[in-house]
Amino acid sequence: MSKVKAGGSSKNVHDSPGQRLGVKLFGGEKVKTGQVIVRQVGMTKRPGKGTFMSRNFTIHAAKDGVVRFNTRKFKLFTGKTTPRTEVTVE
Repeated sequence: MSKVKAGGSSKNVHDSPGQRLGVKLFGGEKVKTGQVIVRQVGMTKRPGKGTFMSRNFTIHAAKDGVVRFNTRKFKLFTGKTTPRTEVTVE
């Protein structure tokens, strides 16, 4: 007989910290060059004038100014157009 009870194998116990995604600066707020405006996974929001997108889809300010969010129609790969939020710095 065993002296110790069976421990068993545990599954689904690993946990990772949150990625802190989302909008960091909202419409009407002042922004400086290089500052992060939106952290996202995929292109949920599109970069417009005065902004650029980095490799991990983060939208940064390309110049000093004020952040603006507006809706525009973008063409998808299939040719269908859908409304998407565009981030600009004016």
